[in-house]
Amino acid sequence: MTDEYYRVALPDSELPTQWYNIIPDLPAPPPPPLHPGTLEPAGPDDLAPLFPMALIMQEVTGDSFVDIPGGVLDVLRLWRPSPLFRARRLERALDTPAKIFYKYEGVSPAGSHKPNTAVPQAFYNHQEGITRLTTETGAGQWGSALAFACAQYDMACEVWQVAASYRQKPYRKTMMEVWGATVHSSPSDVTAYGQELLAEDPDHNGSLGIAISEAVAVAAADPGTRYALGSVLNHVLLHQTVIGEEALKQLAMVGETPDLLVGCTGGGSNFGGLSFPFLREKLAGRMDPVIRCVEPAACPSLTKGQYRYDFGDTGQMTPLLKMYTLGHSFIPDPIHAGGLRYHGMSPLVSHIHDLGLVESVAIPQSECFAAALQFARTEGIVPAPEPTHAIAAAVREALACRESGEEKVILTAMCGHGHLDLAAYESYLSGSMVDFDLSDEAIAAAMATVPEL
Repeated sequence: MTDEYYRVALPDSELPTQWYNIIPDLPAPPPPPLHPGTLEPAGPDDLAPLFPMALIMQEVTGDSFVDIPGGVLDVLRLWRPSPLFRARRLERALDTPAKIFYKYEGVSPAGSHKPNTAVPQAFYNHQEGITRLTTETGAGQWGSALAFACAQYDMACEVWQVAASYRQKPYRKTMMEVWGATVHSSPSDVTAYGQELLAEDPDHNGSLGIAISEAVAVAAADPGTRYALGSVLNHVLLHQTVIGEEALKQLAMVGETPDLLVGCTGGGSNFGGLSFPFLREKLAGRMDPVIRCVEPAACPSLTKGQYRYDFGDTGQMTPLLKMYTLGHSFIPDPIHAGGLRYHGMSPLVSHIHDLGLVESVAIPQSECFAAALQFARTEGIVPAPEPTHAIAAAVREALACRESGEEKVILTAMCGHGHLDLAAYESYLSGSMVDFDLSDEAIAAAMATVPEL
């Protein structure tokens, strides 16, 4: 390939046929989830009411690689392998010697990386005879992905969308309904917990933690229904590693290795999917990139949270997870990056962060949207609000390279397009966008509800 390339396309024959599990390669295993009643490690039987056994086994597997079933690969081939782009026009606009690469996941049917795990989750549930999946969604990317995946296996899908996003992004609801899903604003009047919260505040903004509680409650009450999660858990991050495995091959095609890898981080699936294969190479001594998590300043679990056991949901229905958390009762401000408004962080990403293998930074949304406009006006793609955080971090580094003269290679995941998020851009362009400054008092109040173990 000449040095004038913009797009690095991996041949269809190079589609990964295995997912990568980073746990065996880590210097120490992650702490296990705990049963909230006994405080003993949660076993398969504790998870069986919510997940199919195949996913439970992936959650706890000690194997480094897990084969991707043919029935999953058949659907993934609709858009994978996804392209890797060299952001040359952005580089020129920034006048930087840095090379900026982005792995573009917006080519999936749902427009984001989320179908990478939605499809296998629907597949394994379908194999066990499950006819309906419930889930939560923030911005609607995950809900859209699961609705699409359920349609592939003729399954019903019921989604609780965080109320703030439900109001901000009405066409996400429409997209989910096109694929056959039923969508509720959360908190909803469908569950007792939702009714309780609406009685206290009819205009409740909701949170991912609340939406999880509602979806879990409905799934647990029906043996023909299971729950699907779009981020946080080990098996979800496992499925996303197709992103990083492809990116490794694509960078090798052009003779590059990253000096810096940046990814937006809410629950951790996009970040883990891109970074874990590169972290494997780093741990093996084959490359040495700095790996940086980028989160919203309004919901900074890694940079301001505590590494504690906490509930994954607000209603305290899930196992206790050892993770960086702002407290399960934390209600984030309604920033436009709805997919990053989660009180906690993936236990696996949290563990790797605690080991010092990755670092983190929080960026306010106005800086993110400024970078997104520069990206859109040079590269042409309108990013979803979530990856604008990674773009902003990449721009920061590229500008630092302009000052230092360093020719760093920067890699990020452009995990979705923003075609259904234009209200966020309208807010920025009109000057009405607000940067929320999360106070120490708000964090302390939420952390006061976290169990003391």
